Amino acid sequence: MQLVNFIAHIEEEFEDLPKGLIVGETAFRQLEGWSSMMALILIARIDSEYNVNLSAEELAEATSVNDLFDLVKARVAI
Repeated sequence: MQLVNFIAHIEEEFEDLPKGLIVGETAFRQLEGWSSMMALILIARIDSEYNVNLSAEELAEATSVNDLFDLVKARVAI
């Protein structure tokens, strides 16, 4: 699992943002287009791509893309 691929999946969900805008340090909840619906979409995408079921609380605890990546990566390794 690589951060660049993880970011690419996130970028696919934020269709209106230019590619390359999202990096590991990006505070994803600050991105234009973030909403509670986007949170659900992101949780579903992570479940679909990585077979990792995140709770809304876990998503809320992550502040950056790196935080989210680390959380998912730790679950994939289990």
